[in-house]
Amino acid sequence: MKNKGLAINSFCAWDDETLVLNILGQPSAKQDAIGKVKGKQLKISVTAAPVAGRATDHMVRFLAKEFAVTVKDIEVVFGRFNVNKQLRIKSPKNLPSVINKHLSQEEIGCSKELK
Repeated sequence: MKNKGLAINSFCAWDDETLVLNILGQPSAKQDAIGKVKGKQLKISVTAAPVAGRATDHMVRFLAKEFAVTVKDIEVVFGRFNVNKQLRIKSPKNLPSVINKHLSQEEIGCSKELK
């Protein structure tokens, strides 16, 4: 059964060994990039156009490289055809700097206590 999404107090949270991310997507960007935190979402820009879910598919491939996981390790919980998304990344081997920074500065940010 598919997960319907995890309500989190930040743009990221741990659910056991899975990192849950709330994303604000920006399709048709000049380059693929992990941007800044906007409220309770992390801005992710991708070069792909928002046609038939292609921008989301491109985003998943881009993030798989950034988190050093396979594409199959990333689940789009909701928002495949929307700029507002939630992703679940199974056992990420690398955390991009914005997430590491958030972890070091925020006690409640990506807390592993959240279930």
